[in-house]
Amino acid sequence: MDNIILLFLCLLVGVLLQFVKTLPKNMHVSLNQFVIYVSLPALALFYIPKIEISTALLFPLGIAWLGFGLSFIFFYSLGKYLGWSKKLIGCLILTAGLGNTSFVGFPVIEALYGSKGLETAIIVDQPGSFVVMATLGIITATLFSRETLDAKGIVSKILFFPPFIAFFIALLLNLFQSDFHLLLQNVFHRIGNTVTPVALIAVGLQLKIEQKSKHWNFLTLGLFFKLMITPLFFFILYKKIFNTNGLVIDVSIMEAAMAPMITGTILASTYGLKPKLSSMMVGIGIPISFLTLAFWYWFIG
Repeated sequence: MDNIILLFLCLLVGVLLQFVKTLPKNMHVSLNQFVIYVSLPALALFYIPKIEISTALLFPLGIAWLGFGLSFIFFYSLGKYLGWSKKLIGCLILTAGLGNTSFVGFPVIEALYGSKGLETAIIVDQPGSFVVMATLGIITATLFSRETLDAKGIVSKILFFPPFIAFFIALLLNLFQSDFHLLLQNVFHRIGNTVTPVALIAVGLQLKIEQKSKHWNFLTLGLFFKLMITPLFFFILYKKIFNTNGLVIDVSIMEAAMAPMITGTILASTYGLKPKLSSMMVGIGIPISFLTLAFWYWFIG
């Protein structure tokens, strides 16, 4: 419950800081950079070496990788058909294709399914959502932003993206069944814990809910896709087509129903992909998701 309170409190702090005139106007940019260059790499270095790689990862991993692919196909096709701008398409792909599988997902899953459910949630998040954000996410952000890079430039962006560098180092440690010294692990864990408060304050700083905003229709579509269409897709795929059941499947589908990823929003904002809309996807999506998660828990159960 304290994690849920933290989410709303930090978001509120960010909104209130908008009215502090002594703060720099682009403060959210600095906070975004801190998350990308410091917090996320620390998170990868702490969690990735501890993951047990096996075939049991396939269903939880599919939530992040297939979910992002589904978002890309849906919004790219719809955006091209309706003549949307590249920035709008990119924003919706990122924010609706990446789920908040950790900061909202972990406490919700632990409350509903206990420690066993949390083990599956970590798989969905770390080798799933986190790696998708650090690879496909950065590719999408680059392709739909103002930057015009060739294949070499995009590969360079990924390879020198701080969270990806940290992931690669952590993956090597995992493959060699090693880990950092316990002191370093504690340091990485504490630094990684700054992702939620810093990222949400940055989102709050950018969150402006305007009744006459042109983003409402896109916001509604993006959240409906993320909170309803995506989990329905995995419910049909896993339970009806693949005919699988059990705790791992139920937790995976619930993780598919989570609100948009905070760091996905930070990535969209950093690359100039409709920052106001991306902030609204998180700021409004998180509260609404608690209602839709209750529905999906009842529906699955």
